[in-house]
Amino acid sequence: MAPRANWKSFLRLSLVTCPVALYPATSESEKISFNQLNRQTGHRIKYLKVDADTGDEVHNEDIVNGYQLKKDQFIEVSKEELEEIALESTRTIEVDEFVDKADIDPRYMIRPYYVRPDGKVGHDAFAVIRETIREMDKVAIGRVVLTNREHIIALEVMDKGLVGTLLRYPYEVRSEQEYFDEIQDVKVTKDMLDLARHIVNQKAGRFEPEKFEDHYETALIDLINRKRAGKPITPKERPAATNVVDLMEALRRSVSREAAPTKAAKPAKKPRNASSGQKEMLMPIEGKKPKETAAKKPATKPQRKSA
Repeated sequence: MAPRANWKSFLRLSLVTCPVALYPATSESEKISFNQLNRQTGHRIKYLKVDADTGDEVHNEDIVNGYQLKKDQFIEVSKEELEEIALESTRTIEVDEFVDKADIDPRYMIRPYYVRPDGKVGHDAFAVIRETIREMDKVAIGRVVLTNREHIIALEVMDKGLVGTLLRYPYEVRSEQEYFDEIQDVKVTKDMLDLARHIVNQKAGRFEPEKFEDHYETALIDLINRKRAGKPITPKERPAATNVVDLMEALRRSVSREAAPTKAAKPAKKPRNASSGQKEMLMPIEGKKPKETAAKKPATKPQRKSA
């Protein structure tokens, strides 16, 4: 089934316009999540919206937005009033300027979306905008309205489509000075830098996301599988923390450890299909094993092994 777009509208560069759709480029749904239960009954906990003073339940149709001026004093704002001030750019991504990607401070980035033409029309106009961004090696900066708020969006080329990253406004980014001003000015010697550079060179590589494993997620799956199988849960011993006394000695030891021969490395895991997730690692319901005939069939896509 084709993914469902979060938002549909138009992408406009001056007089060139094409219909587009936005799709979330990331997902949290594959992660293990928990429900809250009543320890006594095992039933799920249900949350109700109640009046803070009377304790009575309040239905959704009776709830309005309120901006707090001071304690117990609010200004009510209705849904209709919010719709009245909705911005005209609600249905269009208007490209305002083109910048170098290096100019965008990573602190301003919020979340990415995939952008592609919507429907069978507009592919020509979309291609013109995409190839212009690619040829100029720039990032297009525009505006888009999502959930009644206007956002800045940065558009860059990815393969045949675009990736649009929502950006924060300056007032949303905290100044680094209030955190960094108290950092002491320390003079780093050339010997220390040489040793540190040597460690960096020994660890140099390419960023390949498929090499990384979410160890906490794996531990959660193992915990659930062990509990379902009725196995005892025993706490693991935590390694004792060690304090670094001599920085130069610590650097030398680090260089020696990185240079020492390591055990045969495990083969790199094949990247799994995005549609398959960590839940495939969970034990089958009631511990049922797959049929032998099914086991003989070659796997159609890489899956993570069940615990």
